Amino acid sequence: MRLIKQYLDAFLHLWYPHICLSCGTDQLRKKNVLCNQCIDSLPFTEFENDQENPIQKIFWGRVSFTFANTLLFFTKESIVQLLITELKYHQNKKAGWMLGRLMGNYIQEKMSQQNIDFLIPIPITPFKKKKRNYNQAILLCEGIQSITGIPILEDVLLKPYSSDSQTHKDRIKRMETIGQSFVVEQAWKLSNKHILLIDDVLTTGATIEAAASILDGYDLKKISVFTAAYTI
Repeated sequence: MRLIKQYLDAFLHLWYPHICLSCGTDQLRKKNVLCNQCIDSLPFTEFENDQENPIQKIFWGRVSFTFANTLLFFTKESIVQLLITELKYHQNKKAGWMLGRLMGNYIQEKMSQQNIDFLIPIPITPFKKKKRNYNQAILLCEGIQSITGIPILEDVLLKPYSSDSQTHKDRIKRMETIGQSFVVEQAWKLSNKHILLIDDVLTTGATIEAAASILDGYDLKKISVFTAAYTI
């Protein structure tokens, strides 16, 4: 059976090659979209070593996070932009799985003392989920969970309808509008828990701020946030 599987894998690879999105090599793990060398060269933020963590500063005076960080820098025409584009718009779930596992490794190595009780993915509307067939934040959570074992809460923070266009609104107006589109259900699950909000890209912080502000109205012990990438 093992020999048959090897032949089958070789046949599939011949017709459907599994190659690194960045350098094109076929020397990579099945569930990854980057080879190990390209993963090692990713622009990791390492903000945990920065006394003035830029992610914490985004939310100063607005939301009090126990921990706030992001894994990678997001810039235009970069491999990180390609990964996020593959995840959100090209149905490439492997990109989300790989990013989630990298986030999981970070949490296990740098946040083990934080005692996270639940991962909460930032939700998308039912319309977007139907169009995309998945929520990219949930894929990230699943990757994180495969490393850390932290449970995922998908049914507490919901976004049942779309907010208005945010293009011409300032940050406060954006936060107010986005906040109105979130709802919390089964709030009893949050009682005395430390939750970690998970999202793909942090830009202005308005979406995460609105979600955290709503959740903060319940009996939480702590709230933290971690994203895959940060736009600079």
